[in-house]
Amino acid sequence: MKLQCAIMDDYQNIALQMANWAQISDQVDVVSFNKHFESEAAAAHELKDYEIIVLMRERTPFKASLLSQLPKLKLLITTGMRNASIDIKYAEKQGIKVCGTASSSEPPTELTWALILALTKNLIPESQSIQRSGPWQSTVCSDLSGRTLGLLGLGKIGTKMAQIGNAFGMNVMAWSQNLSQERAEAAGAQFASTKEEIMAKSDIVSIHLILSERTRHLIGENELKLMKKTAYLINTSRASIVNQDMLIKALHNNWIAGAGIDVFDVEPLPDIHPLRSTPNLLATPHMGYVSQNNYQTYYQHSLENIQAFLEGNLIREIRAE
Repeated sequence: MKLQCAIMDDYQNIALQMANWAQISDQVDVVSFNKHFESEAAAAHELKDYEIIVLMRERTPFKASLLSQLPKLKLLITTGMRNASIDIKYAEKQGIKVCGTASSSEPPTELTWALILALTKNLIPESQSIQRSGPWQSTVCSDLSGRTLGLLGLGKIGTKMAQIGNAFGMNVMAWSQNLSQERAEAAGAQFASTKEEIMAKSDIVSIHLILSERTRHLIGENELKLMKKTAYLINTSRASIVNQDMLIKALHNNWIAGAGIDVFDVEPLPDIHPLRSTPNLLATPHMGYVSQNNYQTYYQHSLENIQAFLEGNLIREIRAE
């Protein structure tokens, strides 16, 4: 009897085209779900008979409460090599193997700059004005050259951000809890000794940190009030690094000029969520990793992980820390 494999949250109906799943068709039936399950109960009901499940990032959390309702599950694959929404310790206790895939840092870097440019150049309102026969040139855009880019986090993406910021002629500053002056300077950034320095001096603050207990709500009311009224906050990392209620308040009260975000505490974002009607906000539906090259890597590596599993091996295994 064939094993059953579910591919989760295939919003674009593209997963089955991104790899040659026919290579395992004699041993595995592969099905993709293009709709997000509205509840854990719905997910448990639909997935209870699957031995293999492929996740797309953190779109559907796999906590102990869900894993405990999936008695047949043997292999759980996440795109990327890190997924905070999986209870890996519980999976190990249940004998469920967890594997990952490679992931490129270029797509989220590119999207971050798309948000920065769209905000500072007023691209959305000016384009809408043309399409609706509105005023011709009704705003004056901001310059990037000579302005300060403040980076919270200087890992792979943060380093790329620094390089591009320098290419635009910006003054680049960086801070994180473990960043050294030597590391910052090597990446082409000035070292900021405190988070508060970044918030107060930057014209654009861009977040590139991993979500952890140390970074959860790292940006709240105090930090947002430190920012210039002409500054922008960009978050393509994780929503909970910023206190969402305080961000909404900041935008409604013009504490800052605007924000560009690609990540949300609840995804997909509910129709009645207040962020859908927050002023001075440019929001995208968590598209930072959604690109042709990334998807091809995600699904090809997922296929390879399954092939190895069928042969009694594991590749790209993720273990609990």
